[in-house]
Amino acid sequence: MSAADPYAPQSGDTSYDVDSYDLALGYRVRTNRLEGTATIVAVARVDLASFALDLVGLRTTRVRVDGAAARFAAGPRVLRVTPAARIAAGDRFEVEVTYAGAPAPRRSRWGTVGWEELTDGSLVAGQPIGAPTWFPCNDRPDDRARMRMEITVDDGYTVAATGVVGATTRRGGRVTTVFTSGVPTATYLAAVHVGRYRTTPLAGSGAGVVPAVTVTAPPALAAASDRAFSSVPDMLRLFDRLFGAYPQEACALVVTADELEIPLEAQGLAVFGMNHLVPAAQRLVAHELAHQWFGNSVGIARWSDIWLNEGFACYAEWLWSEESGGDDVDACAADHYRRLAAKPRDLLLVDPGPDDMFDDRVYKRGALALHALRRRLGDGAFFDLLREWTSAHRHALVTTDDFRAAVDRAGGADAVDLLSRWIDREALPALS
Repeated sequence: MSAADPYAPQSGDTSYDVDSYDLALGYRVRTNRLEGTATIVAVARVDLASFALDLVGLRTTRVRVDGAAARFAAGPRVLRVTPAARIAAGDRFEVEVTYAGAPAPRRSRWGTVGWEELTDGSLVAGQPIGAPTWFPCNDRPDDRARMRMEITVDDGYTVAATGVVGATTRRGGRVTTVFTSGVPTATYLAAVHVGRYRTTPLAGSGAGVVPAVTVTAPPALAAASDRAFSSVPDMLRLFDRLFGAYPQEACALVVTADELEIPLEAQGLAVFGMNHLVPAAQRLVAHELAHQWFGNSVGIARWSDIWLNEGFACYAEWLWSEESGGDDVDACAADHYRRLAAKPRDLLLVDPGPDDMFDDRVYKRGALALHALRRRLGDGAFFDLLREWTSAHRHALVTTDDFRAAVDRAGGADAVDLLSRWIDREALPALS
């Protein structure tokens, strides 16, 4: 049995794996009141007398395991469940948790993460340990599961969430919408966004290799959103050519009426603040779209490999810059190499440590490592490598060693040695 992730050792329970989450959620914006029932189907990895679910800031009122009442003890971070009968290793079991409260972000070494109130709505910022602020879960990056969410809000509000949107019903001044994700989804990539929004299809999407894209935004920002996202079909065509077919079941873009510090990606979805509807934010749009391949489809099993998400998404920014008539990739690489050279050289890309896992050096050094590989392999072999990477590991978990093996197949020992200089040493290699 694997150990807890050392970057988030208090999150997750390695004694079982989740197959699916089914969440029935009711949320009232005015009072910030969330009521939920989570039905979790899991498989025991060892014999279980008890097990833990991550849950933060919400009150549990009932737990049932396989239909029978179970004892539970709620701490500040963990809900400990003791079923009426032991669960044998390999057995499938079902947990039903009823809970409620006023969801709020949790404090972490990375700042506040999780469910966040907006001026007139809410959003979820799940990465890396924010999911337990709104549903009980096994909050491990390597424990991906299918998800179904049935979300009820007051009439006048719209919900955008992870998964394919399904039926919508209205009753008693409340609106219920169902979202289903049939692909394995990490808990940190599950999201719910609520606001006075309108959802419309994005012009130019849904044809050829480009998936149908929806834009969920306040009506007053509809025109600005259409302008800001007008290049998204071209971005998706570029990434389809370079990375392979779009790997998600949905492609949803959400715009809040509030300003946000950074955009946030989720499975098949990304959210932007109103401040991101400007030309300078195009690189951020490309970055979040690229995560649908790198991070959300090809996923990491442990947080120390975060560069496999962020370095690839950052490199996609540079690819889009060149494609759209901005600086070419060489110029982007040279510029960021100069900036990186002026920063402390005490970061090990293959294991940056929890405090530095979201440091900008992880993003830029990861992208530069890829550009160095591209120069060594040549464009044909390099992009073959990326397409093979996304195809072979579609909706699967990877490690840096898996990427080393892929690089070895593409370019042999010399290419692996080049990669090692960028990811296994603190010294900054020459870009050439």
